[in-house]
Amino acid sequence: MEAKLDDHTCHPDFDPAFRDRLRTLLAWRRDVRRFRREPLPQVTIERLIGIACLSPSVGLSEPWRFVIVEDQARRAAIRACFEHCNQDALRLQESDRASLYARLKLSGLDDAPCQIAVFADRATAQGHGLGRLTMPATLDYSVAIAIHTLWLAARAEGIGVGWVSILDPARVAEILDVPKDWTFIGHLCIGYPEEDADLPALQRQGWEQRQPSAGVVIYR
Repeated sequence: MEAKLDDHTCHPDFDPAFRDRLRTLLAWRRDVRRFRREPLPQVTIERLIGIACLSPSVGLSEPWRFVIVEDQARRAAIRACFEHCNQDALRLQESDRASLYARLKLSGLDDAPCQIAVFADRATAQGHGLGRLTMPATLDYSVAIAIHTLWLAARAEGIGVGWVSILDPARVAEILDVPKDWTFIGHLCIGYPEEDADLPALQRQGWEQRQPSAGVVIYR
């Protein structure tokens, strides 16, 4: 349902039904690891990136930079980088969790038809430095918000997103030959998921459980 403009305000009227559906969208967002190899239309990727660019950013700096990785050699190099980093991560797991970790499919790099590496341009002049003098990392936070916006927009279209974080940022930047002032934030695998589930995969497989929000709130 489209938001309707109230006669007495200049903002959309998001009614209770819309808010309920928004909460459902948030609850059903998933970090997808298993994809169908069916390609996504190019216009779909461009639309999702366009929606991501509606995200808030510190000082209206819009520091997000999206690299659509199509070259097979570059994809293979990122896959190799993941394998190397994943072996290191496996060695760091406690013995009782190592076998479970080894069974988890943590990439999606083989099957996802679309891969997008997302960077923060820390040298951008846009925004004139507003809001980031004491907290320069807000540029990175802005890009993370853009990723989440893209994630939700994709989910609303039945498209899955997996955020691959087990990568060496410097190596990814080298593989993709991006400007030196770009900071790697995340590598996204995007495509139609093999399955839908009402719980996150890590929760279904016993890795971790969601905690009630009351446990993360304090009052001063």
